[in-house]
Amino acid sequence: MTPSQRLPLLLCGIGIAACFYLPAPVHAAARPTADPVSPIENSVVKVFATMRYPDPFKPWTKQAPSEVTASGVVIEGKRILTNAHVVLYATQVQIQANAAGDKLPATVVAVAPGIDLAVLQLDDPTFFDTHPAVVRASELPQIKDAVLAYGFPTGGTSLSITKGIVSRIEFVSYNFPVSGLRIQIDAAINPGNSGGPAIAGDKMIGVAFSKLGGDTQNIGYIIPNEEVDIFLKDIAGGPYHGKPAMYDELQTLENPALREYLKLDKSVEGIVVHRAYRTDASYPLKEWDVITHIGDTPIDNQGMIRLGKDLRVHFSYLIQRLAKEGQLPLTVVRAGKAQQIQLPVSAQHPTLVSDLRGSYPSYFIYGPVVFSTATWQLVSSIESNTGMMRVLGFVKSPLVTRALDPPDAELEELVVVSSPFFPHKLANGYSNPAGSVVYSVNGTHIRSLRHMVALLRDLKDPFVTIEFDQKGGEALVFSRQAIMAATDEILTDNGVRAQGSPDTLAVWQGKAAN
Repeated sequence: MTPSQRLPLLLCGIGIAACFYLPAPVHAAARPTADPVSPIENSVVKVFATMRYPDPFKPWTKQAPSEVTASGVVIEGKRILTNAHVVLYATQVQIQANAAGDKLPATVVAVAPGIDLAVLQLDDPTFFDTHPAVVRASELPQIKDAVLAYGFPTGGTSLSITKGIVSRIEFVSYNFPVSGLRIQIDAAINPGNSGGPAIAGDKMIGVAFSKLGGDTQNIGYIIPNEEVDIFLKDIAGGPYHGKPAMYDELQTLENPALREYLKLDKSVEGIVVHRAYRTDASYPLKEWDVITHIGDTPIDNQGMIRLGKDLRVHFSYLIQRLAKEGQLPLTVVRAGKAQQIQLPVSAQHPTLVSDLRGSYPSYFIYGPVVFSTATWQLVSSIESNTGMMRVLGFVKSPLVTRALDPPDAELEELVVVSSPFFPHKLANGYSNPAGSVVYSVNGTHIRSLRHMVALLRDLKDPFVTIEFDQKGGEALVFSRQAIMAATDEILTDNGVRAQGSPDTLAVWQGKAAN
């Protein structure tokens, strides 16, 4: 008798009143049959990305590599859909199928940071022969519809499936200035779920992209298929262009005194133009206009429209449906009279502080000073420092007061000192200028970083004087000959490989203006 055959007899002698040993049959047991993988589970992949994020405070370098895992889903055209934030600064991307043992290299072919979507392609398209595209629903789900969230969240390596219901559908801001439809579900969504599909019935209704933090529980968000379809249609003809939008400042028409001030009939409902995006005579919207219809759809006094019986969303949702060739049909009431207008709308909304959108910041090093363009990534990093934000507000820095202003011929972008001084005797006695916005060099107002670099290149004055656009503070004055001589030494001492980004070096090495 083998040890394994004796084990039941030994157990029978430990506190068991009666036990009989029956020898196991000698024939081999049948091997259990594995359950087949469902088509949806076969369409979900795990995404591995190695990220090199920009360092807004040290624009000459990148942050240390970091590893990110997320989810994706196979869609038509032998492609994989995931979130933009998963792959935006990825130097390497791989995917792994559910229950597979190998990783396959992937390439990012389109990315839309504003709406947080991206598309991957694989080096080996035969993968899709056994991993078909998931079927996408053509309509929005209904509130209370059951939903399953598929993905590879942290806490394990196998595919996770969580269950919940659709609890809310809204048209909201995504990443400034982009807005879009958003589905809220109560199925658990955790880090790593990003990019995975949400399934209602047997069809995909969207992809997971975030959860609400803080003390909230079971609040996750899905980018619905309608937004996915707009993105895919946009990239079908080449690079991603973005979603058209209007950028006028609006307010509700709920206050009785406001209605009386505007001399509106009780039958008039709509949203009030507080400040028009442009003030030139050719712009069709004016202050105090009341927008009553977008296309043929009426707008209520909170700026909302109805979609079906139970769903209300902000009227700007219809811009992405109704805008044609950059024109949006609106009906407005002006001075008591209704009129139809065609409002110009655009996906582009330039501001003095820009978004990197997957690129790296422009910079230029001049002696111990590092200049860079002001970006939202830099501002966001500063915002986490309450003390520094309080100081910037006190000195009325343009990073606080003018960040959202549109560029013009006088000021194309904000040029900021992004870092403390490099250690050097040239900076002795000066306060740390990090976060200060440059106003002028030797009395010439600075329009952009490239303009400043050209000005420094062409200077003949013995001294360089840099003034900042803020209340109080100090000016920086350097010997031009001394700062030119010290720059290479400073770069070498601090391990900086290039004095500037390619765009600023092209200016610096260009010909001086005659």
